[in-house]
Amino acid sequence: MEIFKLCLMGLLWFGANAIVVEDDKRALLDFMNNFPHSRSLNWDSNSSTVCNQWTGVTCSEDGSRVVALRLPGVGFHGDIPANTISRLSALQILSLRSNGISGTFPSDFYNLKNLSLLYLQFNQFSGELPLDFSVWKNLTIINLSNNKFKGSIPSSISNLTHLSALNLANNSLIGEIPDLGMQNLQVLDLSNNNLSGVVPKSLHKFPKSVFSGNNLSLIYSTDEVPIVMPTHKPNPPSKNGGKLNEKALLAIIVAISAVVFTGFAIFWIIYCLKKTNRDGISSKLEKGNMSPEKAISRTQDANNRLVFFEGCNYAFDLEDLLRASAEVLGKGTFGMSYKAILEDGTSVVVKRLKELSVGKREFEQQMGIVGSIKHENVVELRAYYYSKDEKLTVCEYYGEGSIAAMLHGKRGEDRVPLTWETRLRAAIGAARGIARIHTDSGGKLVHGNIKSSNIFLNSQNYGCVSDIGLSTIMSQIAAPIARAAGYRAPEITDTRKATQPSDVYSFGVLLLELLTGKSPVHTTSGDEVIHLVRWVHSVVREEWTGEVFDVELLKYPNIEEEMVEMLQIAMSCVARVADQRPKMVEVVKMVEGVRRTGFPESSTPPRPEALEMEASGV
Repeated sequence: MEIFKLCLMGLLWFGANAIVVEDDKRALLDFMNNFPHSRSLNWDSNSSTVCNQWTGVTCSEDGSRVVALRLPGVGFHGDIPANTISRLSALQILSLRSNGISGTFPSDFYNLKNLSLLYLQFNQFSGELPLDFSVWKNLTIINLSNNKFKGSIPSSISNLTHLSALNLANNSLIGEIPDLGMQNLQVLDLSNNNLSGVVPKSLHKFPKSVFSGNNLSLIYSTDEVPIVMPTHKPNPPSKNGGKLNEKALLAIIVAISAVVFTGFAIFWIIYCLKKTNRDGISSKLEKGNMSPEKAISRTQDANNRLVFFEGCNYAFDLEDLLRASAEVLGKGTFGMSYKAILEDGTSVVVKRLKELSVGKREFEQQMGIVGSIKHENVVELRAYYYSKDEKLTVCEYYGEGSIAAMLHGKRGEDRVPLTWETRLRAAIGAARGIARIHTDSGGKLVHGNIKSSNIFLNSQNYGCVSDIGLSTIMSQIAAPIARAAGYRAPEITDTRKATQPSDVYSFGVLLLELLTGKSPVHTTSGDEVIHLVRWVHSVVREEWTGEVFDVELLKYPNIEEEMVEMLQIAMSCVARVADQRPKMVEVVKMVEGVRRTGFPESSTPPRPEALEMEASGV
């Protein structure tokens, strides 16, 4: 009987939770369907799974309620539809920043009593701020900056005992600053409003910059001692007539010095601001582990925001990248790469491009071509950013690292060798990915930077190609990295003029790297520089083919024939004359044929034009 009761209670609990999450689902769909937006969302009314599957939606651990909604930079515009988000009564995190949302602050948001983090910055909100903030007693971060809010700052904010960050900068707020002396308040920004009066003593712990751009009469020094500007009474007429006495002369000298000092201070502030504009994104990416408010880029151009490609379900914007914990992955041929961990736990790779040789229009055109490639063996470009001082690309992060890291990582007792099966799958996947790149855009697209550090493994352990199509838009590399130079075909003297045959050559070098376990350019114990292609040629010529293969592969039985066949494919790819190299569609067939039992073919069907090109021998 007791077991029956427990089962019944469990069924009732499950049913109640299903009803609740279904109510939240309907609220989200009503919000999306009644709120115009430019980016598509994967919210499907027929989907049975909402939690952690829909873009920007996070549920509680038991899956019963929606607790976070993060939709920055989706392109929302207009007023937030009433009775939609407000029905998500368990919501704790709401981020709608960097959209075009207008209208007043939604009054029905008072229903969201569990809110902890509220991000509405970089929108077009107008009207007055909510009068009673105390209904959101759990709020820890409020960011309403860069909108058009007017009126005064409600004193009810001081009732938020858990508040740690408040940003109301760049609005049109007026009146005096209320006493916001909450103990937990660590970050504050009220700059660039129309506030007047005095700064409350409880806020003297914050730097003067957080109050700049207002009409505040009290200016205090960093040691919290107010600076009282002296008032000078006119001196009585001098007995010396037209001659200046010593006191008057001293006053003139002091005044001139003050003017010069003020001018120098203004010049220094302008210089620092310009330097901040120039270095803002760079320093934020390099520092990593930034607090939510310090990372806000007040200098970002509203027209220069992250551009996402169709089908991308990431829910973040430029500000998210600047706030993210950043880890340097390495310096490549075209720039530095970082791993950025966003606040929702998503990891992406951000590459900072250097030395572009094209303007914004050509850059965007090339990114559009690259972003349109959808293939399981091509690392998908998710988004890009272009401004005068920064060019970024955003791609998926692969936790196991590149083939280069797997092959050339620290060798020792703890090392896990890269098996022949894995190397074979890496080669097959990479070949498929490059072939797809070559057949895209009418067969005119070139990768231009094929190397083991740009090859990753997908969930089936097949190779995936990254860093696509950057060579044609980058400046020529005068002194390329030695390892990168080892992949370059002999006919290529300008990195911007890579060709499909030169891609085939680079892929051949990659195959040799997988077979030998050696870098394209490496040194011996005697500091002799060895070029892998030349070395393999010399060994094969002397008929010592067995000396070519990586010693880590010798323990695997019955693979000699497969390795020899793969070596022959690699040698055909690195032929010195470009016309003698096979095309990538042919290479795919050869590599797939190495394993007689065969490998599953790519699940992504080739495009019709690719089949036509293959049939015609293009």
